Amino acid sequence: MIGEETRIVEIVFPTNTNSYGTLFGGHALSLMDRLAFIVASRYARKTVVTASSEKIEFRTPVKEGDLIELVGRIVRVGNTSITVDIDMYSENLLTGERKLSTTGEFVMVAVGEDGRPTPVPQPVTALSS
Repeated sequence: MIGEETRIVEIVFPTNTNSYGTLFGGHALSLMDRLAFIVASRYARKTVVTASSEKIEFRTPVKEGDLIELVGRIVRVGNTSITVDIDMYSENLLTGERKLSTTGEFVMVAVGEDGRPTPVPQPVTALSS
């Protein structure tokens, strides 16, 4: 499961842009957090919450009408936490030009019914011969 990718694709509509015609940073963060939730939930098969978002880097603006593809992958698993890296690419639908637009790291924590952190499954490591 670590290293596997999960993807979400959307188009940028005017309601999600600022006065410059580019994607609101807050909307980008919301989509990234949503994907981190999906990735971590699928891995843990438990309720997860966002503990932190770190190293968010807005590299290039995303324009109205662009397609955005978010790619999430697990990069670390702790006792109760799962770290998910998210890359967001923009694509001009008319030219096909793609750019890495935004990157970020999200730490998700599994919680039990009591709302307290609970252990997550540990990755299986291959035995060396």
